Amino acid sequence: MATNKTFTMIKPDAVANGHIGAILNDIIAGGFKIVAMKYIHLTQETAGNFYAVHKERPFYGELVQFMTSGPIVAAILEKENAVEDFRKLIGATDPTKADEGTIRQKYAKSIDANAIHGSDSDDNADIEGSFFFSQFERF
Repeated sequence: MATNKTFTMIKPDAVANGHIGAILNDIIAGGFKIVAMKYIHLTQETAGNFYAVHKERPFYGELVQFMTSGPIVAAILEKENAVEDFRKLIGATDPTKADEGTIRQKYAKSIDANAIHGSDSDDNADIEGSFFFSQFERF
């Protein structure tokens, strides 16, 4: 059953390039309500724990390094059919394959520096949102 919440992170590349406001505008224009948000700089430990599911993958070290290279914006978003609709709004992981007008097509530089994360399932949205926000913070 689809839920009405999802999790996102504006990644260090998009933050460093000054795209926070534009991305948040796109999110709001896409019909999402921001119900929790944090601006933080991940530590190696925190990023490592968040991406622990990828620990055995060859890109794990580079991913952790990238995600600790600068601050991120973590947020919980609300909208009917949130996960699926947000995945459409952000576009394909590879910005050269992302649909016109999607967040990644507009703001990402590469498949690695792809501007934004969006949960890929309702279960992962709950897990990822809980990693950054307590129940109290999530309203």
